[in-house]
Amino acid sequence: MKLLQAVFPLWALIGVTRQTNPPGQCVCEFSSSEQMFPHNKLKTVQDEASDCNTKVTPSKTVELQSLLLGLDRRLAQLHEDVSVLEKEDDGDLYGVLSLHVIQNEMTEIRLLLDKLNATTEEHHRLTADTERQMEAVREEMDQLEKFDTQEVVKRQQANQRLRRDLDQCRNGLHPAPPPTKPPHGSCPHGEILNISEPRIYTAGEYPGSYKYGAWGRDPKPEHGKENWYWLVMMTSSNRYAHYVRQYHSLSSLIAGVNVPGNVQIHSSNPTTNTIQGPNVVLYAGALYYNCYNQRQVCRFNLTTKIVTNVELPEGTRYNSKGNFCHLDECYPYTDLDLATDESGVWVIYTTSQDFGNLVLSKLEKSEPPTLGQTWRTSVYKLGVTNTFMACGVLYATRYVSKDMEEIFYSFDTVTGKERFNIGIFMNKMATNIQALNYSPVDQMLHAYSDSYMVSYEVIFDLSGDYF
Repeated sequence: MKLLQAVFPLWALIGVTRQTNPPGQCVCEFSSSEQMFPHNKLKTVQDEASDCNTKVTPSKTVELQSLLLGLDRRLAQLHEDVSVLEKEDDGDLYGVLSLHVIQNEMTEIRLLLDKLNATTEEHHRLTADTERQMEAVREEMDQLEKFDTQEVVKRQQANQRLRRDLDQCRNGLHPAPPPTKPPHGSCPHGEILNISEPRIYTAGEYPGSYKYGAWGRDPKPEHGKENWYWLVMMTSSNRYAHYVRQYHSLSSLIAGVNVPGNVQIHSSNPTTNTIQGPNVVLYAGALYYNCYNQRQVCRFNLTTKIVTNVELPEGTRYNSKGNFCHLDECYPYTDLDLATDESGVWVIYTTSQDFGNLVLSKLEKSEPPTLGQTWRTSVYKLGVTNTFMACGVLYATRYVSKDMEEIFYSFDTVTGKERFNIGIFMNKMATNIQALNYSPVDQMLHAYSDSYMVSYEVIFDLSGDYF
Protein backbone atom coordinates (compact mmCIF):
# COMPACT_ATOMS: atom_id res chain seq x y z
CA MET A 1 0.00 0.00 0.00
CA LYS A 2 2.81 2.44 0.85
CA LEU A 3 4.60 1.64 -2.44
CA LEU A 4 1.47 2.47 -4.42
CA GLN A 5 1.16 5.87 -2.66
CA ALA A 6 4.79 6.72 -3.54
CA VAL A 7 4.44 5.83 -7.18
CA PHE A 8 1.10 7.57 -7.74
CA PRO A 9 2.42 11.19 -8.09
CA LEU A 10 4.69 10.06 -10.91
CA TRP A 11 1.65 8.76 -12.81
CA ALA A 12 0.25 12.31 -12.70
CA LEU A 13 3.06 13.46 -15.01
CA ILE A 14 3.63 10.47 -17.23
CA GLY A 15 1.52 7.78 -18.68
CA VAL A 16 2.36 4.21 -17.75
CA THR A 17 0.58 1.32 -19.40
CA ARG A 18 1.06 -2.12 -17.89
CA GLN A 19 0.96 -5.03 -20.25
CA THR A 20 0.33 -8.66 -19.41
CA ASN A 21 3.28 -10.81 -20.32
CA PRO A 22 4.39 -14.33 -19.58
CA PRO A 23 5.08 -15.13 -15.91
CA GLY A 24 8.23 -13.45 -14.57
CA GLN A 25 8.17 -10.49 -17.04
CA CYS A 26 6.77 -6.94 -16.67
CA VAL A 27 6.79 -4.42 -19.54
CA CYS A 28 5.72 -0.75 -19.24
CA GLU A 29 5.24 1.85 -21.96
CA PHE A 30 6.59 5.34 -20.99
CA SER A 31 5.19 8.54 -22.51
CA SER A 32 6.04 12.12 -21.34
CA SER A 33 3.56 14.98 -21.39
CA GLU A 34 6.46 17.48 -21.76
CA GLN A 35 7.56 18.62 -25.25
CA MET A 36 11.12 18.01 -26.38
CA PHE A 37 13.31 21.11 -26.37
CA PRO A 38 14.12 22.21 -29.98
CA HIS A 39 17.92 22.44 -29.79
CA ASN A 40 18.20 22.86 -33.56
CA LYS A 41 15.96 25.92 -33.44
CA LEU A 42 18.10 27.46 -30.68
CA LYS A 43 21.23 26.88 -32.75
CA THR A 44 19.59 28.62 -35.73
CA VAL A 45 18.70 31.65 -33.58
CA GLN A 46 22.27 31.89 -32.28
CA ASP A 47 23.66 31.74 -35.81
CA GLU A 48 21.28 34.47 -37.01
CA ALA A 49 22.19 36.77 -34.10
CA SER A 50 25.91 36.23 -34.78
CA ASP A 51 25.32 37.03 -38.46
CA CYS A 52 23.65 40.34 -37.51
CA ASN A 53 26.62 41.32 -35.33
CA THR A 54 28.96 40.62 -38.24
CA LYS A 55 26.97 42.68 -40.75
CA VAL A 56 26.17 45.72 -38.60
CA THR A 57 29.36 47.42 -37.37
CA PRO A 58 30.18 51.01 -36.27
CA SER A 59 32.58 51.42 -39.20
CA LYS A 60 29.67 51.28 -41.68
CA THR A 61 27.95 54.22 -39.99
CA VAL A 62 31.21 56.17 -39.77
CA GLU A 63 31.83 55.59 -43.49
CA LEU A 64 28.44 57.02 -44.47
CA GLN A 65 28.78 60.01 -42.14
CA SER A 66 32.23 60.78 -43.52
CA LEU A 67 31.01 60.63 -47.12
CA LEU A 68 28.08 62.95 -46.41
CA LEU A 69 30.26 65.43 -44.56
CA GLY A 70 32.89 65.30 -47.30
CA LEU A 71 30.29 65.98 -50.00
CA ASP A 72 28.91 68.94 -48.05
CA ARG A 73 32.35 70.51 -47.65
CA ARG A 74 33.42 69.92 -51.25
CA LEU A 75 30.24 71.43 -52.67
CA ALA A 76 30.83 74.54 -50.56
CA GLN A 77 34.42 74.74 -51.84
CA LEU A 78 33.23 74.35 -55.45
CA HIS A 79 30.72 77.18 -55.00
CA GLU A 80 33.45 79.40 -53.57
CA ASP A 81 35.83 78.67 -56.46
CA VAL A 82 33.13 79.35 -59.08
CA SER A 83 32.28 82.65 -57.38
CA VAL A 84 35.95 83.70 -57.43
CA LEU A 85 36.21 82.79 -61.12
CA GLU A 86 33.12 84.86 -61.97
CA LYS A 87 34.56 87.90 -60.21
CA GLU A 88 38.20 87.69 -61.30
CA ASP A 89 38.16 85.97 -64.72
CA ASP A 90 40.51 87.88 -67.01
CA GLY A 91 39.66 85.76 -70.04
CA ASP A 92 43.22 84.60 -70.24
CA LEU A 93 45.56 82.25 -68.36
CA TYR A 94 43.94 82.79 -64.94
CA GLY A 95 40.55 81.72 -66.27
CA VAL A 96 41.98 78.60 -67.91
CA LEU A 97 43.75 77.52 -64.74
CA SER A 98 40.72 78.21 -62.58
CA LEU A 99 38.50 76.18 -64.91
CA HIS A 100 40.97 73.31 -64.72
CA VAL A 101 40.84 73.41 -60.90
CA ILE A 102 37.03 73.47 -60.97
CA GLN A 103 36.96 70.57 -63.42
CA ASN A 104 39.14 68.49 -61.05
CA GLU A 105 36.90 69.37 -58.13
CA MET A 106 33.79 68.30 -60.08
CA THR A 107 35.47 65.01 -60.95
CA GLU A 108 36.18 64.39 -57.25
CA ILE A 109 32.58 65.26 -56.38
CA ARG A 110 31.24 62.89 -59.06
CA LEU A 111 33.40 60.04 -57.71
CA LEU A 112 32.25 60.84 -54.19
CA LEU A 113 28.60 60.83 -55.29
CA ASP A 114 29.02 57.44 -56.97
CA LYS A 115 30.56 56.02 -53.81
CA LEU A 116 27.85 57.64 -51.67
CA ASN A 117 25.05 56.20 -53.82
CA ALA A 118 26.58 52.73 -53.71
CA THR A 119 27.10 52.94 -49.94
CA THR A 120 23.55 54.25 -49.36
CA GLU A 121 21.98 51.46 -51.41
CA GLU A 122 24.03 48.89 -49.51
CA HIS A 123 22.95 50.40 -46.17
CA HIS A 124 19.25 50.35 -47.19
CA ARG A 125 19.51 46.71 -48.19
CA LEU A 126 21.43 45.85 -45.03
CA THR A 127 18.91 47.67 -42.83
CA ALA A 128 15.95 45.88 -44.42
CA ASP A 129 17.62 42.47 -44.18
CA THR A 130 18.64 43.05 -40.58
CA GLU A 131 15.13 44.19 -39.56
CA ARG A 132 13.59 41.05 -41.05
CA GLN A 133 16.21 38.85 -39.46
CA MET A 134 15.88 40.44 -36.02
CA GLU A 135 12.08 40.16 -36.14
CA ALA A 136 12.42 36.46 -36.93
CA VAL A 137 14.89 36.01 -34.07
CA ARG A 138 12.52 37.81 -31.68
CA GLU A 139 9.63 35.54 -32.63
CA GLU A 140 11.77 32.41 -32.26
CA MET A 141 12.95 33.53 -28.81
CA ASP A 142 9.36 34.12 -27.70
CA GLN A 143 8.58 30.54 -28.74
CA LEU A 144 11.65 29.15 -26.98
CA GLU A 145 10.77 30.90 -23.71
CA LYS A 146 7.68 28.66 -23.46
CA PHE A 147 10.01 25.72 -22.69
CA ASP A 148 11.31 27.53 -19.61
CA THR A 149 8.67 25.93 -17.37
CA GLN A 150 10.67 26.53 -14.19
CA GLU A 151 11.33 30.23 -15.13
CA VAL A 152 15.11 29.86 -15.00
CA VAL A 153 15.59 32.44 -17.79
CA LYS A 154 13.25 34.90 -16.09
CA ARG A 155 15.23 34.68 -12.85
CA GLN A 156 18.50 35.12 -14.77
CA GLN A 157 17.16 38.28 -16.43
CA ALA A 158 16.11 39.65 -13.06
CA ASN A 159 19.58 38.92 -11.68
CA GLN A 160 21.17 40.71 -14.65
CA ARG A 161 19.04 43.80 -14.03
CA LEU A 162 20.03 43.80 -10.36
CA ARG A 163 23.70 43.38 -11.27
CA ARG A 164 23.49 46.25 -13.80
CA ASP A 165 21.84 48.56 -11.22
CA LEU A 166 24.54 47.65 -8.71
CA ASP A 167 27.29 48.43 -11.22
CA GLN A 168 25.70 51.80 -12.02
CA CYS A 169 25.57 52.58 -8.32
CA ARG A 170 29.23 51.68 -7.90
CA ASN A 171 30.24 53.70 -10.98
CA GLY A 172 28.35 56.68 -9.63
CA LEU A 173 30.45 56.59 -6.49
CA HIS A 174 33.69 55.97 -8.41
CA PRO A 175 33.29 57.46 -11.94
CA ALA A 176 36.78 56.54 -13.16
CA PRO A 177 38.68 53.28 -12.63
CA PRO A 178 42.00 53.55 -10.79
CA PRO A 179 44.65 54.53 -13.37
CA THR A 180 47.44 52.20 -14.38
CA LYS A 181 50.84 53.71 -13.66
CA PRO A 182 53.31 52.53 -16.27
CA PRO A 183 56.96 53.46 -15.67
CA HIS A 184 57.71 56.98 -16.85
CA GLY A 185 59.51 57.11 -20.16
CA SER A 186 58.41 53.63 -21.25
CA CYS A 187 55.78 52.68 -23.79
CA PRO A 188 52.88 50.75 -22.23
CA HIS A 189 52.33 47.48 -24.07
CA GLY A 190 48.63 47.84 -24.57
CA GLU A 191 45.92 49.96 -26.07
CA ILE A 192 44.20 52.85 -24.35
CA LEU A 193 41.57 51.33 -22.11
CA ASN A 194 39.88 54.47 -20.81
CA ILE A 195 40.18 58.19 -20.14
CA SER A 196 39.64 59.54 -16.64
CA GLU A 197 37.41 62.38 -15.60
CA PRO A 198 39.16 65.80 -15.89
CA ARG A 199 42.09 65.99 -13.48
CA ILE A 200 43.01 69.62 -14.26
CA TYR A 201 40.62 72.37 -15.27
CA THR A 202 41.79 75.97 -15.34
CA ALA A 203 41.22 79.21 -17.21
CA GLY A 204 44.82 80.26 -16.60
CA GLU A 205 45.78 83.92 -16.94
CA TYR A 206 43.13 84.93 -19.48
CA PRO A 207 39.70 83.53 -18.52
CA GLY A 208 37.45 83.46 -21.57
CA SER A 209 40.07 84.96 -23.90
CA TYR A 210 41.98 83.37 -26.79
CA LYS A 211 39.62 80.57 -27.77
CA TYR A 212 42.22 78.72 -29.85
CA GLY A 213 45.52 77.40 -28.53
CA ALA A 214 47.43 74.44 -27.12
CA TRP A 215 49.37 73.54 -23.99
CA GLY A 216 51.24 70.66 -22.39
CA ARG A 217 54.65 69.37 -21.33
CA ASP A 218 57.87 68.66 -23.16
CA PRO A 219 58.24 64.84 -23.43
CA LYS A 220 62.03 65.26 -23.64
CA PRO A 221 62.78 68.33 -21.50
CA GLU A 222 66.12 69.98 -21.01
CA HIS A 223 67.85 69.51 -17.67
CA GLY A 224 66.17 71.55 -14.97
CA LYS A 225 62.92 71.93 -16.95
CA GLU A 226 61.37 68.55 -16.14
CA ASN A 227 58.35 70.14 -14.42
CA TRP A 228 57.81 73.01 -16.84
CA TYR A 229 54.64 73.58 -18.83
CA TRP A 230 54.15 75.52 -22.05
CA LEU A 231 51.21 77.43 -23.55
CA VAL A 232 50.60 78.81 -27.05
CA MET A 233 47.51 80.96 -27.66
CA MET A 234 46.24 82.20 -31.00
CA THR A 235 46.37 85.91 -30.13
CA SER A 236 45.29 87.18 -33.56
CA SER A 237 42.01 86.19 -35.28
CA ASN A 238 42.12 82.68 -33.76
CA ARG A 239 44.79 82.01 -36.38
CA TYR A 240 48.23 83.38 -35.51
CA ALA A 241 50.70 83.42 -32.63
CA HIS A 242 54.31 84.55 -32.44
CA TYR A 243 55.48 83.42 -28.99
CA VAL A 244 55.36 80.49 -26.59
CA ARG A 245 54.60 81.08 -22.90
CA GLN A 246 56.47 79.04 -20.25
CA TYR A 247 55.64 78.14 -16.63
CA HIS A 248 58.05 76.49 -14.21
CA SER A 249 55.30 74.39 -12.56
CA LEU A 250 51.67 73.38 -12.86
CA SER A 251 50.70 75.62 -9.97
CA SER A 252 52.25 78.65 -11.68
CA LEU A 253 50.27 77.89 -14.85
CA ILE A 254 47.02 77.60 -12.89
CA ALA A 255 47.77 80.77 -10.95
CA GLY A 256 48.87 82.59 -14.11
CA VAL A 257 52.41 83.35 -12.95
CA ASN A 258 54.28 83.16 -16.25
CA VAL A 259 57.83 82.55 -15.02
CA PRO A 260 60.21 82.50 -16.86
CA GLY A 261 57.84 84.20 -19.34
CA ASN A 262 57.51 84.42 -23.12
CA VAL A 263 59.93 83.25 -25.79
CA GLN A 264 59.25 85.30 -28.88
CA ILE A 265 59.68 83.98 -32.41
CA HIS A 266 59.41 87.41 -34.03
CA SER A 267 58.45 90.87 -32.81
CA SER A 268 55.65 91.23 -35.37
CA ASN A 269 52.75 88.98 -36.32
CA PRO A 270 52.30 87.49 -38.86
CA THR A 271 55.62 86.83 -40.51
CA THR A 272 57.06 83.89 -42.44
CA ASN A 273 57.82 82.01 -39.20
CA THR A 274 54.57 82.88 -37.43
CA ILE A 275 52.63 80.03 -35.79
CA GLN A 276 49.50 79.29 -37.84
CA GLY A 277 46.78 77.21 -36.20
CA PRO A 278 46.49 75.77 -32.70
CA ASN A 279 47.95 72.29 -33.26
CA VAL A 280 51.47 72.80 -31.90
CA VAL A 281 53.78 70.74 -29.66
CA LEU A 282 57.01 71.21 -27.74
CA TYR A 283 59.69 68.51 -27.94
CA ALA A 284 63.33 68.58 -26.78
CA GLY A 285 63.25 72.34 -26.26
CA ALA A 286 61.84 73.11 -29.73
CA LEU A 287 58.37 74.17 -30.79
CA TYR A 288 56.85 72.41 -33.83
CA TYR A 289 54.01 74.10 -35.71
CA ASN A 290 52.49 74.92 -39.13
CA CYS A 291 54.49 77.75 -40.72
CA TYR A 292 52.46 80.79 -41.71
CA ASN A 293 50.96 80.47 -45.20
CA GLN A 294 53.14 77.44 -46.04
CA ARG A 295 52.69 73.67 -46.42
CA GLN A 296 55.61 73.29 -44.04
CA VAL A 297 56.34 72.35 -40.46
CA CYS A 298 58.46 74.90 -38.60
CA ARG A 299 60.76 73.95 -35.73
CA PHE A 300 61.66 76.86 -33.46
CA ASN A 301 64.52 76.23 -31.00
CA LEU A 302 63.66 78.11 -27.81
CA THR A 303 67.32 78.42 -26.81
CA THR A 304 69.03 79.40 -30.07
CA LYS A 305 65.94 81.14 -31.56
CA ILE A 306 66.68 79.40 -34.88
CA VAL A 307 63.81 78.27 -37.12
CA THR A 308 64.17 75.32 -39.51
CA ASN A 309 61.54 74.01 -41.92
CA VAL A 310 60.24 70.65 -43.11
CA GLU A 311 58.54 70.62 -46.52
CA LEU A 312 55.39 68.48 -46.75
CA PRO A 313 54.41 66.57 -49.92
CA GLU A 314 52.93 68.28 -52.96
CA GLY A 315 49.14 68.36 -52.66
CA THR A 316 49.14 68.80 -48.87
CA ARG A 317 46.16 70.90 -47.88
CA TYR A 318 46.91 74.02 -45.86
CA ASN A 319 45.55 77.53 -45.22
CA SER A 320 42.29 76.10 -43.83
CA LYS A 321 41.61 73.77 -46.79
CA GLY A 322 41.80 70.53 -44.77
CA ASN A 323 40.49 71.28 -41.29
CA PHE A 324 39.17 69.20 -38.42
CA CYS A 325 35.35 69.40 -38.48
CA HIS A 326 32.08 68.18 -37.10
CA LEU A 327 28.59 68.63 -38.52
CA ASP A 328 28.07 72.11 -37.05
CA GLU A 329 31.43 73.75 -37.75
CA CYS A 330 35.08 73.37 -38.70
CA TYR A 331 38.09 74.51 -36.68
CA PRO A 332 39.96 77.01 -38.91
CA TYR A 333 43.64 76.49 -39.73
CA THR A 334 43.82 73.01 -38.26
CA ASP A 335 45.17 71.53 -41.52
CA LEU A 336 48.36 70.29 -39.84
CA ASP A 337 48.26 68.57 -36.45
CA LEU A 338 51.56 68.06 -34.63
CA ALA A 339 51.73 65.30 -32.03
CA THR A 340 54.27 63.78 -29.64
CA ASP A 341 54.57 60.39 -28.01
CA GLU A 342 57.28 58.19 -26.51
CA SER A 343 59.22 58.07 -29.80
CA GLY A 344 59.23 61.70 -30.93
CA VAL A 345 57.24 64.10 -33.13
CA TRP A 346 54.56 63.27 -35.72
CA VAL A 347 52.59 65.35 -38.21
CA ILE A 348 49.02 64.48 -39.23
CA TYR A 349 47.59 66.10 -42.37
CA THR A 350 45.73 65.34 -45.58
CA THR A 351 46.42 65.64 -49.31
CA SER A 352 44.44 66.02 -52.53
CA GLN A 353 45.75 62.70 -53.85
CA ASP A 354 44.52 60.95 -50.68
CA PHE A 355 40.99 62.39 -51.23
CA GLY A 356 40.98 64.07 -47.82
CA ASN A 357 41.87 60.99 -45.74
CA LEU A 358 44.27 61.35 -42.82
CA VAL A 359 47.97 60.95 -43.59
CA LEU A 360 50.53 60.37 -40.83
CA SER A 361 54.29 61.07 -41.09
CA LYS A 362 57.14 60.78 -38.62
CA LEU A 363 59.48 63.75 -38.26
CA GLU A 364 63.08 62.55 -38.07
CA LYS A 365 65.37 63.97 -35.39
CA SER A 366 67.93 65.23 -37.89
CA GLU A 367 69.44 68.65 -38.38
CA PRO A 368 67.56 70.13 -40.11
CA PRO A 369 64.56 67.86 -39.44
CA THR A 370 63.23 65.76 -42.31
CA LEU A 371 60.06 63.88 -43.15
CA GLY A 372 60.39 60.17 -42.38
CA GLN A 373 58.10 57.20 -42.91
CA THR A 374 54.53 57.95 -43.98
CA TRP A 375 51.29 56.00 -43.39
CA ARG A 376 47.94 56.48 -45.12
CA THR A 377 44.61 55.81 -43.42
CA SER A 378 41.02 55.36 -44.57
CA VAL A 379 39.43 57.84 -42.17
CA TYR A 380 38.20 61.12 -43.68
CA LYS A 381 39.68 64.15 -41.93
CA LEU A 382 36.60 66.37 -42.17
CA GLY A 383 34.79 63.78 -40.03
CA VAL A 384 37.43 64.06 -37.29
CA THR A 385 37.69 66.77 -34.60
CA ASN A 386 41.18 65.97 -33.26
CA THR A 387 44.04 63.48 -33.29
CA PHE A 388 46.87 62.50 -30.96
CA MET A 389 49.61 59.86 -30.76
CA ALA A 390 50.39 57.39 -27.98
CA CYS A 391 52.94 54.58 -28.27
CA GLY A 392 53.07 54.75 -32.06
CA VAL A 393 49.27 54.54 -32.37
CA LEU A 394 47.24 57.33 -33.97
CA TYR A 395 43.94 58.08 -32.24
CA ALA A 396 41.14 60.23 -33.68
CA THR A 397 38.20 61.86 -31.93
CA ARG A 398 34.80 63.06 -33.04
CA TYR A 399 32.17 65.41 -31.65
CA VAL A 400 29.24 63.68 -29.93
CA SER A 401 27.60 66.58 -28.08
CA LYS A 402 28.55 69.79 -26.31
CA ASP A 403 29.31 67.66 -23.23
CA MET A 404 30.94 64.61 -24.81
CA GLU A 405 33.76 63.76 -27.22
CA GLU A 406 34.52 60.22 -28.44
CA ILE A 407 37.84 58.56 -29.26
CA PHE A 408 36.43 56.41 -32.06
CA TYR A 409 39.37 55.49 -34.31
CA SER A 410 42.93 54.18 -34.06
CA PHE A 411 45.71 53.28 -36.49
CA ASP A 412 48.68 51.17 -35.34
CA THR A 413 51.86 52.16 -37.21
CA VAL A 414 53.49 48.82 -36.36
CA THR A 415 50.77 46.47 -37.63
CA GLY A 416 48.96 48.85 -39.98
CA LYS A 417 45.63 47.83 -38.43
CA GLU A 418 42.73 50.30 -38.22
CA ARG A 419 39.85 50.27 -35.77
CA PHE A 420 36.65 52.31 -35.98
CA ASN A 421 35.07 50.99 -32.77
CA ILE A 422 37.29 52.30 -29.96
CA GLY A 423 34.30 53.84 -28.15
CA ILE A 424 36.11 55.78 -25.40
CA PHE A 425 34.16 58.85 -24.27
CA MET A 426 35.58 62.05 -22.78
CA ASN A 427 33.54 64.38 -20.60
CA LYS A 428 34.13 67.93 -21.85
CA MET A 429 34.26 71.10 -19.76
CA ALA A 430 33.44 73.28 -22.79
CA THR A 431 31.79 72.70 -26.17
CA ASN A 432 34.85 72.45 -28.41
CA ILE A 433 38.33 70.97 -28.10
CA GLN A 434 40.73 72.90 -30.32
CA ALA A 435 43.86 70.86 -29.53
CA LEU A 436 44.82 67.53 -27.93
CA ASN A 437 48.35 66.59 -26.83
CA TYR A 438 49.40 63.33 -25.18
CA SER A 439 52.23 63.61 -22.66
CA PRO A 440 54.28 60.41 -22.25
CA VAL A 441 56.01 62.00 -19.23
CA ASP A 442 52.97 61.54 -17.03
CA GLN A 443 50.50 59.70 -19.34
CA MET A 444 48.16 62.71 -19.44
CA LEU A 445 46.05 64.01 -22.31
CA HIS A 446 46.11 67.83 -22.39
CA ALA A 447 43.14 69.53 -24.09
CA TYR A 448 42.73 73.19 -24.99
CA SER A 449 38.96 73.69 -24.91
CA ASP A 450 37.42 77.10 -25.72
CA SER A 451 40.24 78.95 -23.86
CA TYR A 452 40.23 76.49 -20.92
CA MET A 453 43.05 74.05 -20.16
CA VAL A 454 41.86 70.55 -19.25
CA SER A 455 43.82 67.35 -18.53
CA TYR A 456 42.72 63.71 -18.52
CA GLU A 457 44.62 60.71 -17.27
CA VAL A 458 45.17 58.01 -19.92
CA ILE A 459 44.50 54.50 -18.63
CA PHE A 460 46.26 51.72 -20.53
CA ASP A 461 45.38 48.05 -20.82
CA LEU A 462 48.58 46.23 -19.87
CA SER A 463 47.11 42.75 -20.31
CA GLY A 464 48.95 42.30 -23.60
CA ASP A 465 45.76 41.83 -25.67
CA TYR A 466 46.48 44.60 -28.14
CA PHE A 467 44.30 44.85 -31.24
